Amino acid sequence: MSTTTETRRGAEQPAGHLRIGTAVALPVRRRSVVVGVVAVVVLLAAAVATLTLGRLGIALPDLPRSVFGGAEGADKFVLKRLRGPRLGVAAGAGAAFGLSGALFQSVTRNPLGSPDVIGLTAGAGAGASAAALLLPDLLPVPVGALLGTVLAMALVYVSTGTGFRNPGRLVVAGIGVAAIATAFTQYVVYAVERDNATSLMTYINGSLATRTWGEAATIAAVLVVVGPLVALLARRLHLCEMGDELAAGLGAEPQRTKGAAVALSMALSAGSVAVAGPIAFISLTAPQIAKRLTRGSGPHLTLAAVLGAVLLVLADLTAQQLPLFDDLPVGIYTMAIGGAYLGYLLIREWRKGIL
Repeated sequence: MSTTTETRRGAEQPAGHLRIGTAVALPVRRRSVVVGVVAVVVLLAAAVATLTLGRLGIALPDLPRSVFGGAEGADKFVLKRLRGPRLGVAAGAGAAFGLSGALFQSVTRNPLGSPDVIGLTAGAGAGASAAALLLPDLLPVPVGALLGTVLAMALVYVSTGTGFRNPGRLVVAGIGVAAIATAFTQYVVYAVERDNATSLMTYINGSLATRTWGEAATIAAVLVVVGPLVALLARRLHLCEMGDELAAGLGAEPQRTKGAAVALSMALSAGSVAVAGPIAFISLTAPQIAKRLTRGSGPHLTLAAVLGAVLLVLADLTAQQLPLFDDLPVGIYTMAIGGAYLGYLLIREWRKGIL
């Protein structure tokens, strides 16, 4: 592993690449490293708060012993069954959502081009609803959500007429697909039995309650498999940010690179939906926060993943500890924050003449 540094004319700071062998070159900037370290510290602090706060929390002095295998009694139950798996799923799903959004926004070159805005979250909800209504004994709700995600992506791709190349059409088509999927979901909620509808709505809104270590291991496996593939694409994605013609001249094969990025984005989003439900707006906000904190160009893949984990862990901490509500699904909080941020982005893009 070696690090080389190069300076771009007009850049605010030196830009370099962390090279791993000859296949992987990850862009590195000093400001990005500082922001990343701070984000990791915030994530660790949020994780500690998740495990220690509240009536059932592990006492802070006992936390190191509990984490490293010495938990007993109530502390063991909290760590192994109650909050530990929930924290693991929140961090893993948040990282996958953030990375998925960064990939998709890089491909579309549009801050609005996230899996949420183009209807994937609504498609996941519709797929889950279809599984609950049509095949309740044959098709698990998470599998239905995955199928709904894929179908929504296909519909958006076909509806634009130009695939993912036109950001404006992409957003408009996504809004249409999301509206249809949401209407179907609401129909199912009224059609199914009351008890099943309550359970379904909890899943559709995105909930981390009653998570297991098996689900945490599932999203960890998705990140372990997809993460290295994303790293292999990182340099080509940065070249594609300069424009397709220049990227092609530099050997980046933009169309193939974009297709691979979309496929990896879908895999990350689908894995997150499978373990946590269609939690909204993490994939929209995390990459944009990363870009604004670093003040640099590019998709900021690693930082988007870390910030996605931070956002979802903090949202889940709020869901657990806020006394005004009784363990409200975490997706309600992310929708409130993301909805306001989406409005800001829409106004910003409209003023720039992009929409």
